[in-house]
Amino acid sequence: QVQLVQSGGGLVQAGGSLRLSCAASGRTFSSYAMAWFRQAPGKEREFVAAISRSGGYRDVADSVKGRFTISRDNAKNTMLLQMNSLKPEDTAVYSCAANWRLSWTTLPGTDAKEYTYWGQGTQVTVSS
Repeated sequence: QVQLVQSGGGLVQAGGSLRLSCAASGRTFSSYAMAWFRQAPGKEREFVAAISRSGGYRDVADSVKGRFTISRDNAKNTMLLQMNSLKPEDTAVYSCAANWRLSWTTLPGTDAKEYTYWGQGTQVTVSS
């Protein structure tokens, strides 16, 4: 199995930027396709972005397209979420997640049920 530890997040004004990091330990990081999800108070958890094991295939939700970038460095066992032009509606707890059942180039899905391992969650608050 893999352990996921998140860092980053915090409080930022609208229009600002933050970067989230998800560090993996345990089983080989490159064995896992990865994703970010978020959950705002009173709302269901929603998909934010996903990346294949190779890093060559990526997907982001329409709500963050053009503003958020997902990336990974398999040599450093780390996945990042660069968040730019943040909006108050981006306020949520962000969690990274790992899916180990996919091929090297398959993009993981948007359903949280597909993911086996989760980070501890990180609060992102965007003030207006």
